[in-house]
Order: sequence, then C-alpha cells, then structure tokens
Amino acid sequence: MSLIHRLNSQSAQFDAELRTLLAYEASEDASIEHACAEILHRIQHEGDTALLDYTQRFDRLSVDQASALEISKEELVAALNSLPAEQRQALEQAAERVRRYHEHQRTETWTYTEADGTVLGQQVTALDRVGLYVPGGKAAYPSSVLMNAIPAKVAGVAELIMVTPTPDGIRNPIVLAAAALGGVDRVFTIGGAQAVGALAYGTDTIPAVDKIVGPGNAYVAAAKRRVFGVVGIDMIAGPSEILIISDGSAPADWVAMDLFSQAEHDELAQAILLCPDADFLDQVEAAIERLLPTMPRADIIRRSLSGRGALIHVRDLDEACKISNHIAPEHLEVSTQNAQELLSKIRHAGAIFLGPYSSESLGDYCAGPNHVLPTARTARFSSPLGVYDFQKRSSIIQVSESGAQTLGPIAATLAQGEGLYAHAASAQFRLNQS
Repeated sequence: MSLIHRLNSQSAQFDAELRTLLAYEASEDASIEHACAEILHRIQHEGDTALLDYTQRFDRLSVDQASALEISKEELVAALNSLPAEQRQALEQAAERVRRYHEHQRTETWTYTEADGTVLGQQVTALDRVGLYVPGGKAAYPSSVLMNAIPAKVAGVAELIMVTPTPDGIRNPIVLAAAALGGVDRVFTIGGAQAVGALAYGTDTIPAVDKIVGPGNAYVAAAKRRVFGVVGIDMIAGPSEILIISDGSAPADWVAMDLFSQAEHDELAQAILLCPDADFLDQVEAAIERLLPTMPRADIIRRSLSGRGALIHVRDLDEACKISNHIAPEHLEVSTQNAQELLSKIRHAGAIFLGPYSSESLGDYCAGPNHVLPTARTARFSSPLGVYDFQKRSSIIQVSESGAQTLGPIAATLAQGEGLYAHAASAQFRLNQS
C-alpha cells in the first residue's frame, strides 16, 4: 500500500477519487448508544446515587458522597503553583493570548429608534452556567481547558463547571492549573456519559448547566447528542483535518511535518496537500518517507496518511482554492508567497493559517484564536468556538403609539390571511378610532 495517495485534478476520475477520500460518516455503535441511554436514564432519575456507582465502576474511584468528587479552588491554585517555571510561563502566556483574542468577539446590546419613536434592537446576555468536559486519564489537554473556559468567561458566563475523570484517583496537575488560569469556578472528578448526564439534568451535588462544551470519547459524544435540546452543546467533532495549499516555496520538510501534525491525532485524521508543482509533491513525499520513522507516533501517522491522506497535483492556485472550498477543512494552511492575496478566495475553513511560518500547531496552543473548529466539511456552515457561543440574543421591540398605527394594519392584514383572527384583533385594538 502506498504511504499516501497521489491524485491529479486533471484526471477524469478525480471527482470520484476525491469523494471517496473525503467520505466519512460518524458511526453510531449500537452498544454505545444503548449504554449511554441507560446511563443517562439512571443519572436523570437516581442522581448522585447513579453517579457514584458509575464513577466507582468506570474510574475505580470510591467515595461515600458525591461532594467528595469536587476539587477545591485551593487545589487548583496549588496545582498552578506546582508547575515547573517554564511550563507555567507557557501556560500563562497562552491563556493571555487566548483571552486577548476573544475579547474582540464580545458583542454588546444595541438599539435604534425609528422616526415615530418605536425602538427596536437586540439585547445580548451571557449564559448563566456552562459545563466544560475535559478528557482525563492518560490524556492531558490543558490547551482545551483554556480554549473552552476563557471564551465563556469573556462572554460573561457567571458559573463554569468543569468535569474531568480521574481514573484511580490520579489528578493531572497541568489540567487543574489550566482550570485555575481559565477562571473555572468548580471542578468535579467525574467523566463519561454519566458526567454529561449530571451536567444536563443536575443532581443534588452537580448543578444543571445551560450548555455543555468540550471534547470526549465516543460515549461522551453519544451522550451529548442525546441531551441536546435539554441543554445546548458546542458540536459533535469528527477526526482532525489539515489541508495545505502550497506553491512549493516553503521547505518540503516543513510541509511534511505539518501534515504529520494532524495525522498523528488518530488513524481517521485527514492530511491533504494541494500544489501545482509536481516536483514539489515528489519532494514532500520523499520527506514523508524520510521523516516518518523519526516520529514517536509513526504507526498512527502511517495509517492516517495511507487511509485518508493525499498529495494532489492541481492546475494552479486558483483551482487549489476552489478545491479547498469544496473540502471546507478544519485547518487550512496557505503556504504561499502571496498568501494574503489568496485569502479573499477562501470561503470555507475553520481556521486559516497564512504564510509559511503560520504552522497549525501554533493555533492549537498559543496564537490566540480558538482551536475548537468545525470538522467533516461542516465549516461550510459552522464557525470556531467563540464568545458568541456563550452569549444569546433577545429581540427588543418597544412600539410607540404612533408606530402601532403604522404596524397594526400590516399585522392585521397578514394575520387575517393566515386565519389567525385573535392576532389581527390584538393589533387592531391598539389603533386609534377616529
């Protein structure tokens, strides 16, 4: 099997080959769905009792009361203070950059007044309480804590509840440190579908939230799908993706490593390069073969590239942009000398990295924009996680007496046309009788 697919946009089979390459359908494992349904039902009806049972069963963590599952703010601060100086400084610098960027996204209430005195507008308010799911165990994702917590706090969310599993009682200090820096209000050592259920329905110990954000395994994703409607959710994320548009001006090793940066996530991750220079594609393929054995996660990268990766020869950079818009990638690197000029041609991408020095990895950790991005072509209609995901909007309608004389007949006519005569009368009652 080839290490990575080679495609040519001029081939008669290209559209079919690209369609096959992009094909991804999130499988819904019946056993996972059944287990999640049972877990959520028990959490909804048995509360803390079920939560303690599942925490003991899945995380081997036994406590008498659910309140013992909460980590104090003092422990969060202690975790931050315990970090090596270099690690703490990096975490603090990342947090500050993420905060500064998201402050630009905050939306304010606005109104305007019409000539007759009618006031119309929009009131923007933050969600009251948000739940943040953070993977635990061997995984350590402090960057995800910052990317989810900081926009919520910038938006004005009053209370942020974080849940993270701690198998065998082992707590990850850098994750707790990130919670301290991100402004998390309460942390509970619970995970899985049971944590999602506790956040959605509430228990005697875990407060119910308005929205649940954050990544998780298949059980967490299935549970989030099931509780959507009771609470809001951020998204159901698919495998990670990177697409690179290159003119061949950056070193081939840089491009190969950028492809690796997403391929190493898991076997279903997707890494694609579009380039009009066939010789450069050869150079990148050679770099992949040379660099791959040096990677600690080489087996995962190899399976990802051979399964869903591709080096695609395109006619020119304009065609590369058109193909990119069709793919609508999670991460798009425009590694060209005229990257800024191509920006106006890009319509669909979760995050756009312009120029050869803008590696996707910088966006994952510390550039500032959010790394929670739409996948599986959903960038065609979705946006990165942001402050706007933690705010909601209410319409403001304050009709003046004069305005009611103008709007009333319009509303009454339309209401009568729909057969809703009480609606019509409600508007007509406010008309001045002359």
